[in-house]
Amino acid sequence: MPGFVLTGRAAAPVEEVWKLLFDPTRFPEWWAGVETVETGAAGEYTLWQDGYPDFPMPQRLRADGHPGRVVMSCQVSDIDFVWQLADDVDHTAITVTVDLPDREAHRLDGQRAAIATSLTALARLAEAQQ
Repeated sequence: MPGFVLTGRAAAPVEEVWKLLFDPTRFPEWWAGVETVETGAAGEYTLWQDGYPDFPMPQRLRADGHPGRVVMSCQVSDIDFVWQLADDVDHTAITVTVDLPDREAHRLDGQRAAIATSLTALARLAEAQQ
């Protein structure tokens, strides 16, 4: 299964980063390529990517028992995004692990670029929220 891991830091408390990660309605503010999000039943949401107004993508969001861990799963492409937060003195360490099924391997470089941009935007937004 192709995938990658990226890390970053935010000069903000874990709670500020968590608020942005665990609220899908905030994704358009920091997730590269996300234009609109509509929430559904608990843990479910639909997102529309920039430039694709007629292609809704159902997603699932969960905190899976690990402190500071959020898992986002695309129900169309089966790509999983696992975000892990950890207190790092006066910062928050952010690690994101992305796993793609073999049939989506051609999207690896694009996903890596989008998540790198998103990781930076998430950290900056959390810092600005304090």
